[in-house]
Amino acid sequence: MSPTTPELRWLAFDTSTDVLSLAVARGERVWTQTLPGGAQSSSGLIPAVLAMLAEADMALASLTAIVFGRGPGSFTGLRTACAVAQGLAFGADIPVLPVDTLLAVAEEARWQRVQAAGVADADADADADADLSVLAMLDARMDEVYSAAYQWSAAGQSWQGVSALQVSAPENVQSSASVLAGNVFEAYGPRLNMPGERCVALPTAAALLRLAPALWAQGLAVPAEQAMPLYIRDKVANTTAEREAMKVQAAAAKAASNP
Repeated sequence: MSPTTPELRWLAFDTSTDVLSLAVARGERVWTQTLPGGAQSSSGLIPAVLAMLAEADMALASLTAIVFGRGPGSFTGLRTACAVAQGLAFGADIPVLPVDTLLAVAEEARWQRVQAAGVADADADADADADLSVLAMLDARMDEVYSAAYQWSAAGQSWQGVSALQVSAPENVQSSASVLAGNVFEAYGPRLNMPGERCVALPTAAALLRLAPALWAQGLAVPAEQAMPLYIRDKVANTTAEREAMKVQAAAAKAASNP
């Protein structure tokens, strides 16, 4: 790294599923942690974040940005992620970088393939990281799945969305992607009428970290107050109760970032 190039530092977390995934990066060094998600994310996320930052010897204010999975996913989980990202970012005066959870699923599936091929560093051996089409899916409950298709360019080392994010019954999901990735196979596997390799994958914080530099370079970071959830389902706006809940969680995160 050039002496004039600042070290990129990230905090990333995803609470959109039943798993709470956290990671921090300080230059090339990465710390990751996986904890129970769901209802426990609300109370466990802030202490886990602060403990991980302490382990990495990084102050919140030193971060390049806070990266979080904005959805789609569990309404409660998305609300928690957005509120905590808002509060921590406000307190530290840093931006946030929202990332679609389905894109993170696609990235996790790609990385699993790279690792399975025995490649420790995808950048060091791009030939093993070939072009790839992925249909990413997450369980939306209520007998539905969230889905979106993405194309990975090995030459450009970048993702391109090739279909809109949607929610539908499993039988109605259609794609010609070579890889089907997500957490839907146990619940809906026989109802997914598509060929393709199936890969169990979640929107991990490590995937968010791998996506962050390119998204940052594209100027997709936003001020803390713009950390908003992406629901997809008919519910497109927070109810009054949800807005109040987000305010409470954001205030708690802000207070925690300024002990």
